[in-house]
Amino acid sequence: MQVIPFHVFVCDQQKPEGVPCCSARGSAEVIDELRGQIAKQGLGATVQITVCGSLGLCERGPNMVVYPEGTWYSGVQRGDVAEIVTSHFKNGQVVERLVNRDPDAVRAEIARNRARMVEALHAKEASGALPDPLLQSIRGFQESRAILSAIELDIFTAIGEGGSGAEVARRINADARATEVLLNALVAIRLLEKRGEAFAHTEVSARYLAAGGRDDSRAALMHTVHLWTTWSRLTEAVRAGTAVGGERTPARDAAWTEAFIAAMHKNASERATLVVRAAHAETARTMLDVGGGSGAYSIAFAQANPELRVDLLDVPTVTPIARRHISAARLQDRVSTRDGDLRHDALGRGYDVILLSAICHMLSPAENRDLLRRCLDAAAPGGRVVVQDFILEASKTAPKQAALFALNMLVGTSAGSTYSDIEYTDWLREVGFSEVEHVRLPGPTGLMVALKRRA
Repeated sequence: MQVIPFHVFVCDQQKPEGVPCCSARGSAEVIDELRGQIAKQGLGATVQITVCGSLGLCERGPNMVVYPEGTWYSGVQRGDVAEIVTSHFKNGQVVERLVNRDPDAVRAEIARNRARMVEALHAKEASGALPDPLLQSIRGFQESRAILSAIELDIFTAIGEGGSGAEVARRINADARATEVLLNALVAIRLLEKRGEAFAHTEVSARYLAAGGRDDSRAALMHTVHLWTTWSRLTEAVRAGTAVGGERTPARDAAWTEAFIAAMHKNASERATLVVRAAHAETARTMLDVGGGSGAYSIAFAQANPELRVDLLDVPTVTPIARRHISAARLQDRVSTRDGDLRHDALGRGYDVILLSAICHMLSPAENRDLLRRCLDAAAPGGRVVVQDFILEASKTAPKQAALFALNMLVGTSAGSTYSDIEYTDWLREVGFSEVEHVRLPGPTGLMVALKRRA
């Protein structure tokens, strides 16, 4: 059955540095260009792209195979892609200068490379060397720290239209030699490009990491910069059983708050549509957003339901930030802020929907039971509580991001963690909610939804 005329397999195999492979020879750029050219030339229904592992011609990559005819291309560079798309996929003429025409030679080359790979794997195993994936995980902090320092120094903004290491160093008031070392590392990570002695943006860094970028994320990423410090105390936190420093220090100043709320706003903006749809709040008339942060969810719910009025509760250092976003959305007539502390304050009365988004992981089990009890008091008969958070499976080892986030709470809070759907279900039923449901969403978080019985 031929559903699509052309099916292209493109190798993007990554191997240890120094070992020939397609990724080291630019396969990522080839794949990006291939997708772009197929879209540009209107061939989305004609060409299917599958990124795959090694095709066996490692020294001559990047490699791709086009089916159904089985055309093997090698040494494909970004500049070759438009020609392949136009000539082969549009006009049915292969690009001869890139084609492997001798099947016996190709099979022999694949066999030789496979034999060398097996031999190398056996030698590595016999040596007792750490497996490459494990070593990459252990050393992962190095790339992370380079990127975070660049964000902290605002190097990507300083790059501007381009500049040498010395020029960028002057713009950020830093040492020229050290700045160039960092810039070179960012090129190796593929967040910058280097042309002669001048450094310039990639599409990714220009879009996300520089001032004026279409999706400038610097403010939100400063929260991750701050997390570096708290995560450095993980060993001490495991010994102590709680955060060491962290939230108990005065370091959580206005700058920390702005960065934290910016990060939460970006996360919420990405997931708001999913959450609103899953919460089924189209018939609600009143809503309480507990610990509502920037107001991203309050805004999304209000935009989806023109009859909804929302109260956002948060601490006095956060509500002014929320009001900025609410005013920008022109919803100040239906979304109001209220100063309060979710850990102990009464929450009000008569709400059709109560949202707890990214709240429960900050609290201990006892604090969560108390908060949910106050939510029950605040809900109207037939009203619902919607908890959005990382929700662990019963084993507490999956999803991976939820398990790692439990460590984030260990190093950053006195007793917070991530919790399982079983724990949420028990707490909600214990305080008096009914019809508890775990709603699974695409991505790292899910919902726990429960109803307050009607009288």
